Amino acid sequence: MTDSIQVQLRKGVLDLCVLAVLSRGESYGYEIASTLVAAVGMGEGTIYPLMRRMQNDGLVATRIVESSNGPPRKYYRLTPLGRSIFEAHRRDWRSLASSVDKLLEDLP
Repeated sequence: MTDSIQVQLRKGVLDLCVLAVLSRGESYGYEIASTLVAAVGMGEGTIYPLMRRMQNDGLVATRIVESSNGPPRKYYRLTPLGRSIFEAHRRDWRSLASSVDKLLEDLP
């Protein structure tokens, strides 16, 4: 049961995590995936469909850059809408996390 809760929590905050990574600046897919694997343990296979959805929703924009060592890289950056959504989700997360922390602290 614990694994199920951890998986659900990760899935619930994955959008916020991707937006947070991109709020620091433009990044390519593998870089985003590596950061998220290290930070929250999400697999690469989860990241790419999410990036496509975010692009379709207008939250991120992309550009292709030729690479001297291999295939071209797709770079992602936040759009103004993506930045606005990130700020709103970050406020919501902080409020929720604070409320849950308070509830857990008050337990015997």
